[in-house]
Amino acid sequence: MQTILKVQNLKKYFPTKKKGVYVKAVDEISFDIFEQDVFALVGESGSGKSTTAYTVVGMYEPTSGKIFYKNFDISYGVDKRPLKLKQEIQIVFQDPGTSLNPSKTVLQIIGAPLTIHKKLRGKSLIEEVLKLLEMVELPSDYLYKLPRDIGGGEKQLIAIARALAPQPSFIVLDEPTSALDVSIQAKIIKTLLRLKEELKLTYLFITHDLSLVRNISNRIAIMYLGKIVEQGPTDRIFSDPAHPYTQMLLSSIPVLTKDEEALKPKHIESTGEIPSPVNVPPGCPFHTRCPFAKQICREKEPPYVEIEPGRIVRCHLFSNGTDGSSKDEEEVQTWS
Repeated sequence: MQTILKVQNLKKYFPTKKKGVYVKAVDEISFDIFEQDVFALVGESGSGKSTTAYTVVGMYEPTSGKIFYKNFDISYGVDKRPLKLKQEIQIVFQDPGTSLNPSKTVLQIIGAPLTIHKKLRGKSLIEEVLKLLEMVELPSDYLYKLPRDIGGGEKQLIAIARALAPQPSFIVLDEPTSALDVSIQAKIIKTLLRLKEELKLTYLFITHDLSLVRNISNRIAIMYLGKIVEQGPTDRIFSDPAHPYTQMLLSSIPVLTKDEEALKPKHIESTGEIPSPVNVPPGCPFHTRCPFAKQICREKEPPYVEIEPGRIVRCHLFSNGTDGSSKDEEEVQTWS
């Protein structure tokens, strides 16, 4: 499997009004995404998922750590990234109502990246936009509509068409269905999966919905308070969740039948509230809510432990004396 994106020890801290105090939105996370995979980053609101996504696409610069795309170092903001790199990595935001310019027509919205990234090369702008609308199964009469004249699901399809316009290889999907009705969500997901196969795309899928990623992702990383606490193949995490936080998330998924209920892990009750990322507890950040917490959990941050090939967990319940250090860094280049 060819790695398309590698994140190493990534941190993104935001300063507060109080000197020396920071919001630790992303706190030293690492993961790899392979070509044509759907890699899901999952966690509750405030876990750092979207901040990770925005740092990958260059909207934020890392506080520390590295991001590699196709083995090129891209650990800097979008304003410093060359046009070719901006073309390769695109993003679809959560709320299409705010991500589309309300004063622009669909032709102008989708046509802009075609012009900026010089994808026309003598071709008709209207014809190319129509092709993109057809790819997301929208009719030609949408060309001159404004966002206010279009429903939420169709707006998101237009946002997807806009992301496809520069012919990217990698797309970040930041909760692309959470602002939509359930009836529309299935159509969006079906469209994204079809486009992935047709165009050989790779997705970083950001969501809080574990029931959704079960059917669309190859691999999952679970985030809590800016840290990845577990990651591995989707089927293994669902069949045998290791970290207590993962177990808690899975046990809270709503189901319709007793058979589905039987497949869920035993209910894990958490106590207390999610701590503030400004004042992260010492030791394991989940220890304040974990029913299995021991004294070491309150004092020492657990290392990453590989519990099976391709499966890691950050929990003292699985600590076996490893130091959690990362593998030697590969030789990398600078994108130019």
